Amino acid sequence: MHLSRTLIVRLLLICLLAAPAVASAAGGRATQPPQETGFLNRKIELHKNTYRFQVYLPEDWRRDDHKQWPIILFLHGRGERGSEGMWQTQVGLPEALRDHPERWPFIVVMPQCPLGSYWTDPQMLAMAMDTLDQETAEFHADPDRTYLSGLSLGGYGSWELARLHPHRWAAVVIAAGGVFWSYAPERWQEAATLPAEYARALGKTSVWLFHGSDDNIVVPRQSELMYEAFKANGGRIRLWIYQGLKHDCWTRAYDEPELPRWLLSHHLDAKALNKLEPYSERTIFPLHPAAIKLTVAQMDALAGEYDDGHGHLMVKFIRQGDQLFEKNPQGDVMELAAESGSTLFYPNGSSLTRITIERNAQGEITALSLRDDRHEERWEKRSTAASR
Repeated sequence: MHLSRTLIVRLLLICLLAAPAVASAAGGRATQPPQETGFLNRKIELHKNTYRFQVYLPEDWRRDDHKQWPIILFLHGRGERGSEGMWQTQVGLPEALRDHPERWPFIVVMPQCPLGSYWTDPQMLAMAMDTLDQETAEFHADPDRTYLSGLSLGGYGSWELARLHPHRWAAVVIAAGGVFWSYAPERWQEAATLPAEYARALGKTSVWLFHGSDDNIVVPRQSELMYEAFKANGGRIRLWIYQGLKHDCWTRAYDEPELPRWLLSHHLDAKALNKLEPYSERTIFPLHPAAIKLTVAQMDALAGEYDDGHGHLMVKFIRQGDQLFEKNPQGDVMELAAESGSTLFYPNGSSLTRITIERNAQGEITALSLRDDRHEERWEKRSTAASR
């Protein structure tokens, strides 16, 4: 018996439609797609307003294992305000997440403050807490490892959230922040009493402050006053001041390898918290290490051309008098200084970059290794004949 073409087509369609159901029955249930990780677009509805924001999930996060993850609420600065929900991921902690995800095994909630508003506005503080609550519930974060951090304007907001919800945070990190808001200068009239209010509210909750010594936007005195208030109140506070840095101290602060480890060492345990001893630490870090003097012979040994190992010129080292310089193929020249007999740095450049000198068994310089916080390059020294 021959089937009509129309009947054959209908039978094929029925088979195709039935295939997923059969597969589901065979497997017991349909397989859910894996949860995305990294930076995810999110939104929250509050009082008929929609706020877009971001949440970061570590690569190892899984929806079905019910593991509780530490979580950070991060408040951005003034320049990242908006309503698109993404601009706040460009600087500070989000940048550190991209550079070193292995250091940050945290869920990170990044709300965005709209233009024309400030993090210290009551409705913005409420919105920030609501986003934290929403993501804590959905991604099963650990209530005992909930941390707060902010920079600049977000530092203002972080101080307010710390004071209003002191028992929510296992630890607090603030970069270039304070409690004397630039848009409320009258608060400086309370300089003798206002910092103590925050210190009393937070009690033994650990706080780590970062500030640039040359910050002329949020002056370092803001953090100094908070440090003194916590110290006088028997609190637990660290203040790290970076010499030579202006307002942007947060890039270096969130790059500190110790910072995520320090956060993870704190848990929200009321009994343990009450037993903690007062702690205060104020440290000033130079922008660059103290330089040592190289001899003319040492500089002459370094002078020459260095390539990438495949014949492509990378840099040329030049001695001029008692100074050493680096020149790249584009003609840019940078001064070099020595931190030790085997390590160089750029006194007018990045405070993180180091050049390590490699030598053979005879003590001759064979290569240089450049390292910064993100990558490494190796430059092999060309022979004198090859450099001509």
